[in-house]
This record gives sequence, structure tokens and C-alpha cells, in this order.
Amino acid sequence: MKEKSPVGRIWELGESEHSKLITAVILAVVGVACGMAPYFAAAKIIVLLLAGETAFSAYLPWLLTALAGFLLRTVLYNSALGLSHKATFNILKTIRQQMLAKLPRLPLGTVMDTQSGKLKETIVDQVDGMETTLAHLFPEMTANIVAPVLTVVYLFVLDWRLALLSLVVFPIAFVFMMMVMGNYAKDYEGAVKATTDMSNTMIEYINGIEVIKAFNQGKASYTKLTDKVRANAQYYYDWMRRSQLGMSMAYAFFPAQMLTILPLGWVFYTHGTLTADTFVTVIILALGMAAPIVAAFNFVDTLAQVGTTVAQVDDILNAEEQQHGDRCVEFVDHNIEVKHVSFGYHDDKEILHDISLSVPQNRMTALVGPSGSGKSTLAKLIAGFWDVKDGSITIGGHDVKAIPLPQLYDQIAFVSQDNYLFDDTVRENIRMGRRDATDAEVEAAAQSAGCTSFINDLENGFDTVVGGGGAHLSGGERQRIAIARAMLKNAPIIILDEATAYIDPENEAVIQQAVAELVADKTVIVIAHRLSTITDADNIVVVNNGHIEAQGSHETLLKSCALYNDMWQAHIGAKDGDAE
Repeated sequence: MKEKSPVGRIWELGESEHSKLITAVILAVVGVACGMAPYFAAAKIIVLLLAGETAFSAYLPWLLTALAGFLLRTVLYNSALGLSHKATFNILKTIRQQMLAKLPRLPLGTVMDTQSGKLKETIVDQVDGMETTLAHLFPEMTANIVAPVLTVVYLFVLDWRLALLSLVVFPIAFVFMMMVMGNYAKDYEGAVKATTDMSNTMIEYINGIEVIKAFNQGKASYTKLTDKVRANAQYYYDWMRRSQLGMSMAYAFFPAQMLTILPLGWVFYTHGTLTADTFVTVIILALGMAAPIVAAFNFVDTLAQVGTTVAQVDDILNAEEQQHGDRCVEFVDHNIEVKHVSFGYHDDKEILHDISLSVPQNRMTALVGPSGSGKSTLAKLIAGFWDVKDGSITIGGHDVKAIPLPQLYDQIAFVSQDNYLFDDTVRENIRMGRRDATDAEVEAAAQSAGCTSFINDLENGFDTVVGGGGAHLSGGERQRIAIARAMLKNAPIIILDEATAYIDPENEAVIQQAVAELVADKTVIVIAHRLSTITDADNIVVVNNGHIEAQGSHETLLKSCALYNDMWQAHIGAKDGDAE
């Protein structure tokens, strides 16, 4: 399949705005044509002056023609730009909507492997940077190419010799332009990378300010940031310096037709092969032709910029999606079956090796094991954050891949140790569990999760803004809000990935009661380092190095699994140490 040009791709993405863009182009072309009228009028006026015409009435029509041409060009130009800007804003809105809609359909790893700074740079900055270019590109570039072409055609009608002479300087200007544009796409990609590196470092600096302060690394971190800022500035300076000579020479030669037209035209005139009025008309029109050509070539570099941005947009839009069914299924039960699943985040490293596991409905299944053993990976596969390539996972007898992603996500409430809170009120963060929930339902969920007491102590209660990532709350408070959110969702499957990791001993009993209420009559998967919290689980699965080493009740595993026994003894020892 032939790869589309950047402009062609933009045209494809902006299908709904084609009528506005076509109208804008037509208005712009007509406007530029009207803008040539003053040059025709000026030529006629000069011819009249040379002829010794003294009657003002002879000049008046041409003066009015020039004025009308100028006014029409202004009106049509502004009308074209107004339409084009409106269409462009809608196109960019569509592009952003498509990219944002795409992200939830991507495997979680694809998003996690992409630096947040790069995603922000593409979705916000790069797309936004296309607005001015695209709004002017379609009407102006088209018009500024069409008008000189029509002028050249007319010059050939007047005198083919002078028409050819008017074109002589253009190849020279093109050569200088190509000296600059030959590596423009590569140079611009480098500029984008330099800017993205700076943005990533800045985001890292801001997000890590607590660690920077705690470990007194302000100087080192600031130096790293300033180095990236300087590198970004230096790149743009070097690029400008490399391009300056070629661009200056190109723009010098584009309006240089007089170097050929004047001397040779004078020779033709003195030899009687060229009339005075034709000579003057050609001179004036040639001068008028230069401006639109220069304006058109101002878009050449912007096309490369658009090309780079479009490529980044397509990297997101064309990224491989999770492949799921598009027809909702019916669930008779919510038993989960994991069959011979092998998985790695990247092709070169497998994390899970031939895992098979049954998670029965209305039972609690606990996953335990050393850090990095694959427990969380298995849980996230069941939740549909990634798709398995080897083996299968079924819920209620349906292969997870056959379940549409929105329906799959509705079946599962996932609570991790690092649940994200949005920079919004406590109420709205809980309401993320079910967007149509009433205030009363939100507050009831908060009560069940043991949140009400600390929420009421906040400055504005449920209407307190929690800060980015929940920064204004403690880890335990954020965790309880996450549990309240899961309660409000009331999904039939609950996955708790270290959900009580940040709970202090004073509130542990409250949280355990909240968790007990959350998981009642549900299919439950619990991942926990605190083995004391899962001793009553119906089935405890010991995961080690991507394999299931053993499974059974707490008492059974203490007798039959050395790894589990060691983990339990370490846990008991840690608890005794805490008690002391």
C-alpha cells in the first residue's frame, strides 16, 4: 500500500471538513487573482502616462480596478482564512479525539513503554503546532501557486521571450532552497527529539520534587534539567545557522526577474520587436508574481514539520490494538479459567510460563510469592490490560478476547497499591467507579470503605480537591478512596493487588472490614505480601519465577510448600518486630 503524503493524510483525517476547505481554497485563489488586478491596473496607468494621456477620466477606471482588486482580495482572503481556521480546529479536535480514544484500546504496556512527555508532546504540543500551518496551508499555498502559474500563462500570451526570461532565476532560487530542504525532515525530527527530551526531564523534575528535596538532590537534578534546556536551544541555533545562507539566497533570487527582463526587454524594445505597453505590463506583472511565489515557498519547511507530526500521530493511531470481540456476551457465571498461559511484556523475556489456574465464583483466590514472580502480571492479564498470545483466559466460559473491552472492564473492579486519583474532588474520584451514581450512593460507598471520618475532617469534605495523583492525601487515605470507588462500581469480579499495602496498623481493622464487604459474593483474586490477610482464602496459589509452585489452603501449604512456609515465618517475624 502506497504511503500517503502528510497533506493527503491530513485530508483523510479531516474528511468531515472537506467542504469548508474546498470553499476556502476557491475563495483564496479568487482572492489572489483579484490581488493581481492592481498590478494590471498599474501597468495600464504607466502605459497611459508614457502615451502622454492627461485626462483623469482615462485613469479613473484603472484606479477603481486597483481599489476593487485590493478590497476583494482582502475580503476573500479573510473569508478563506476564517473558514480554513474553523475547519482546521475541527480537524485537530478529531485527531486528538481519535488518539485519546485509541489509548484505552492499546495494551497497557504500549502506553507504559511510551514516555508521558512524548505522549503529551504529540497529543497537545505537536498537534496544536499544526493549527496555524494547516489553516494557512490549504488556501494560501494553493492560491499562491495558482496565481503565479496563471500570470506566467498570461505572460506567454503577451511575449513568450520575456515570459521565459521571467522564469530564469527560479531554478537558481530552487537550488538554494533545496540546499536547506534536503535534510529538513531529519533536522526537524531532531528538533522534536530535543524538545521532547527537555519536556520529559522537566516532567520528571516536577513529579520527583519530593524525592529531590528529601535526598538534597536539587542541584544535580536542576543541572540535568538546565543541560536539556541548553541542548534544546543549541540545537535550534545550530539548525538556524546551517539554514540561514541557503534561505537568504533563495529569497534574494525569487524576486530577481528584473535582472533578465529589464536589459533584454530593452534590447527587444529598441529593436522594435516589443511594444512599450507590453514591456511595461510584463515588468509590473513579473514584480507582482514574486510575492506569491515567496509566500508559497514559506510553506515548504512547514510541510516537513507537518510530516513529522503526522508520522507521530500515526504511530499512535496505527499502533496494534487489543483484539477483542465487538458483540456483548451473556454471563451465566463468573468463574475464571487460566489455561496454559505464557506471557512476556516484550518478546525477548517471558515472565509467565505455562500457567493454568481455576478461580471459582464466590470464592477468594490469593496469589502469593516473591517480588517479581509474576503475580501482578497474571492479575492484569485477567483484567484485560494485556492480551495473552499463548494460552487462553476465560470468564464465565467466554474467552476474554471474545468479550468487548468495555464489557470486560465492567465485569472487573481492580484495586492496586498505586491507584491513581485525579486532580478533582474526593466525590468525583469515588464517582469514577460509576459515573451515574448519585451523591448519596457515593457517600454510602465512602462510609462502607471507612472513608467518612477522614473525609469529613477535610477542609471541604467530599468537595475537597485531592491534588494531582491525590498528593494532598496520605497513602492510606488514597487507598480507602480507591476501595470506595471499587465498591461503588459493584463489579462481579474483584482483583486486589496489594490493596492494603499503605494501610497503617490503626486503620487495618477498618480496611479489612471494608475489603470483606467489597468482596462479598464476588469472584475474588487477592495479591498480598501480608500473608495474615489471606489465611482464610479458599485457595492460595504460590507463584515463583513465573510458575505455579503450589496451591491449597493455608494449613496445607504450611506443611507441603517450603517457599510458602518460609514466607509465613518471615511474615510472622516481621509482625513480632513491629509489635516490639
